[in-house]
Amino acid sequence: MSLSKKPAISRALFFSALLALLFFAPSENARSLDLSDITNGIGAGLGKMAPGPVGSAIKAAVALGKSFQDITSEQEYYLGRAVAANVLAVYTPRDDERLNYYVNTLGQTLARACDRPETFGGYHFLVLDSPEINAFAAPGGLIFVTTGMIRLCKTEDALAAVLAHEISHVVEKHGLKAIKASRLTDAFAVMASEATQNYGPSQLSKLTGAFGESIADITSTMMKSGYSRGQEREADRGAVTILERVGYNPGALAQMLSEMKKQLRPGGLDFAKTHPDPLDRIEDIRPLVSGRPAPAPSAQRQRRFREALSTI
Repeated sequence: MSLSKKPAISRALFFSALLALLFFAPSENARSLDLSDITNGIGAGLGKMAPGPVGSAIKAAVALGKSFQDITSEQEYYLGRAVAANVLAVYTPRDDERLNYYVNTLGQTLARACDRPETFGGYHFLVLDSPEINAFAAPGGLIFVTTGMIRLCKTEDALAAVLAHEISHVVEKHGLKAIKASRLTDAFAVMASEATQNYGPSQLSKLTGAFGESIADITSTMMKSGYSRGQEREADRGAVTILERVGYNPGALAQMLSEMKKQLRPGGLDFAKTHPDPLDRIEDIRPLVSGRPAPAPSAQRQRRFREALSTI
């Protein structure tokens, strides 16, 4: 990876993605979404489609009710975009083109090495201007990392470990797993009704509520309650694999967790609130990295890492 070469993601694409996120930013009621915001992507505009497409969409909706696994990549993307809007309603993006460029270049390099290198909207990375030690991954590949988290990193390998962990949450669709099954069941029951082309006020209300609450489920899990230890273990395992594939030190994640343990305070509003104790995670990671040789430290990596982080 070289910052002097053309980035893996163009700046125009990055900032257009950011504008798209901001376009969906909620108002004072962060859980309130207009029906058009939902059906334009998630519901594929069910109420405005011709009978043929509507029939296909209903079949898809019924399939969706069986499992979150059946949510299409496009629907996942629109859910993730709405979740990301909620993140941006709380956090301010860092106005630092060089730093965002660096994090995106690093993130894209790592994403290409994961087990799900392509999503509907692609992977996008954004730095949040916050002293909190935190990082978030919205469904579909929209990943955020705070300046507080970045400052905690001592090497590029450490930052790569953080991003690889968040990428793994996207790969494993942990955000989608946070949706309560009842939300989707209610929504799909409405979609599959005979009045698919003429939703009444009651049906519109149910659709808006079901999808809005689905987005709230994901956002709440991501930013408040956190994923289960099993899911965090799964994301850590994926991160170790990605790091090794790209040539980073697979033990960097455990090293980063050790730094977090020193800095995090019980009852805090950051990483400590939404993740298991770092020491527990280190114990889970140790067998994964045992016997795996760490690559020699790279002076070039460390130099570009320091240069990119010189503004924070």
